[in-house]
Amino acid sequence: MNCPSCGSTHLSKDYSRAELVCEDCGLVIDAEIIDHGPEWRAFDSEQREKKARTGAPMTYTMHDKGLSTTIGWQNKDAYGKSIPSRNRAQLYRLRRWQIRTRISDNSERNLAIALSSMNRMSSTLGLPRNVRETAAMIYRKAVLQNLIRGRSIHGVSAAVLYAACRQCNVPRTLEEISTVSNMSKKEIGKNYRNISRKLKLKLLPTTPQDYISRFSSQLRLSYDVQSKTNEILKKAAHEELTSGRGPTGLAAAALYMASVLCGERRTQSEISAVAGVTEVTIRNRYKELSKKLDIDIIM
Repeated sequence: MNCPSCGSTHLSKDYSRAELVCEDCGLVIDAEIIDHGPEWRAFDSEQREKKARTGAPMTYTMHDKGLSTTIGWQNKDAYGKSIPSRNRAQLYRLRRWQIRTRISDNSERNLAIALSSMNRMSSTLGLPRNVRETAAMIYRKAVLQNLIRGRSIHGVSAAVLYAACRQCNVPRTLEEISTVSNMSKKEIGKNYRNISRKLKLKLLPTTPQDYISRFSSQLRLSYDVQSKTNEILKKAAHEELTSGRGPTGLAAAALYMASVLCGERRTQSEISAVAGVTEVTIRNRYKELSKKLDIDIIM
């Protein structure tokens, strides 16, 4: 819809006056418009939950997409009154059959176990909601193409979560995924390569810059150190020093150099514990960068 006066498409609805107004010329295009929002008001989240008539939005992180009903474990009715003892046995049977009907076959049971495992790992790693949804979608596609048969559910779940982190530009190292999943890096890597190849996932390689903000936050370094680290890595990429080397090792070495240059020195062992690489790797990368980029650091 365009403004009849100036042709602008920047229109806003003022529900307090029930008017449709053009933001550019101020023309009132329509009056007494209908407010399609709720007729009730809420002043906090508790009131909003009590007055809302709809449930939670659909999510792929649950095997039933969050659309099935649930029976709470509190022995209270809708009015908050305690249920009599003579009716609790019947309510217990209803709960049990409701749980059985939610998971009807082996495929749904497989999906429920996998999604529960991914939610647990995501919570441990502090991953955002979009990564969890992406991981659930990738796993569902893998199930439809029969890529799970003959493989460990937890191993595939860890590989799918690693792929989702790569796809959403929220990088986590294979070492971190291996630690929270209690699976070997070899098995996770094998499942990850198989799924990414069969599903044709477009995953860009991670860069050292992707890890800088997280490593700096864990080491409690200032923004100046982060800027200096990105500057060092930019010079290293220009000199083609980043090809063929692990991004976490380069990020750790550049972060170590920047912390010394900015007067916020962190030891190699501290950075090694955060980045998940050995101190030997940090020293080797640090020597290469300082020599090729001609950066002198006073030890």
